[in-house]
Amino acid sequence: MGRIETYRAYVQELLERHAQRYPVCAGVEVQTLYDTERDHYQLLLVGWEELHRVYECVLHVDIRADKLWIQEDQTEAGLASELVEMGVPKDAIVLTFHTPSKRPYTGCAVA
Repeated sequence: MGRIETYRAYVQELLERHAQRYPVCAGVEVQTLYDTERDHYQLLLVGWEELHRVYECVLHVDIRADKLWIQEDQTEAGLASELVEMGVPKDAIVLTFHTPSKRPYTGCAVA
């Protein structure tokens, strides 16, 4: 299995794992979205809580140029840490929710 295929498998595994952590509430659905053709992956909460609309992106990861670009991460542990534990090198992870000027201080890739 090549690097991109490995990254796809890791991201899908982690999204499924995190999806299981959210309690199923009446009216709110946990959705995992995989676009393996364009390499976009998301974990969403969608629905209604009484009169309040719920639409929340919990996780969003893109694979670009052999790197994992974490666009959104609302997890407690941090998806980057989990990916590193799985064997992904830090220089293959871009924390895009940090401004480009702060990325050199994250220990991960800048772009």
